[in-house]
Amino acid sequence: MIEDDPEKVGRSDVMGGDKEKHWLVRPETVRWLWRGGLVMLASLVLADLFVHAHPYFKIDGTFGFYSWYGLLVCAAMVIFAKALGIFLKRKDTYYDDE
Repeated sequence: MIEDDPEKVGRSDVMGGDKEKHWLVRPETVRWLWRGGLVMLASLVLADLFVHAHPYFKIDGTFGFYSWYGLLVCAAMVIFAKALGIFLKRKDTYYDDE
């Protein structure tokens, strides 16, 4: 017989502790995904040594240009979004006001 009262059932049964975690949230899987991602990023930057670029400007012919440029642009977009959120956000009680 299955108990419906959470106080009578053990905490692990209520919170799903007995079930196996999804493979994407297991710590060892997360660690392998991070390592794989970092290896892929490093290999792409190192591939810049072997690929002949045809730069339009002098700066885009430098080593790893697209890597650091992408990082800087991504950081700028995050900072811009945070700043925009300050101006566009509404009060927590916006829908409570009449």
